[in-house]
Amino acid sequence: MKTSITKKTSFLCNGGIYTIISFILLLAAWKLISLVISSEIILPSPENTAISMLDLIRTREFFIIILSSLQRGVLGFILSFVLGIFFGFLSGLSRIFRSIFEPFLSVIRTTPVITIILIALIWFKANNVPVFASFLMAFPIICTNVIEGIDSIDQKILEMAKIFRIKKSRVIGEIYIPSLIPFLTAAVSTSFGIGWKVVIAAEVLSQPKYAIGTSLQTSKIYLNINDVFAWTIYAILIGYVIERIIRLAESKTVKWKKKNES
Repeated sequence: MKTSITKKTSFLCNGGIYTIISFILLLAAWKLISLVISSEIILPSPENTAISMLDLIRTREFFIIILSSLQRGVLGFILSFVLGIFFGFLSGLSRIFRSIFEPFLSVIRTTPVITIILIALIWFKANNVPVFASFLMAFPIICTNVIEGIDSIDQKILEMAKIFRIKKSRVIGEIYIPSLIPFLTAAVSTSFGIGWKVVIAAEVLSQPKYAIGTSLQTSKIYLNINDVFAWTIYAILIGYVIERIIRLAESKTVKWKKKNES
């Protein structure tokens, strides 16, 4: 009982009460603006949007749509994570490779999202467009952070490892990876957040059979604005939950690193 009370107190002291107040104020502002506009087509009220959310969750396709979009988001992220680490390592370890690869990275980083999606529409099937677009948006973030992480390593430590002829596997496992963890944890949450938004945007244009973006576009065409807001809120909630999971994993990773260092 005391533990439960302590946890609740800790939550409120750590800013939980301010989060609740912010949420209430947001709902109040939404309700007030909807009353002033007085048009469900322009801005539906919070209660009507909540009803639409309940109606959507009762449909047979709801979870298929959610899981399909999530699958594309996760696949795009995994591709960007794996290839970002691979090319980041190559660029960090080889100055020649970095000089050759840097222009390609800059092009990907500065290309507008809509251009990437439109090109992907020409090259790929509808289901793969969001994956490709998400991958290209998240890849430079992962890759750049890996390069910065490698650059931050003290060169004297690496020179000592060479002098004492320590195996490459040990150098990577005990020097490179611990140094990269803070940079990777920062890159993961940022890249997934951006990638998730790009997935939804790409789905709106590519129109896969089951997708949040497709549902948004369909609702917009039929002027079902309640559903547009409902699907948007579901997309936000999914992104928020995943971000919280990533943040939790980050904190666990930081604690693990500190424990190993001590």
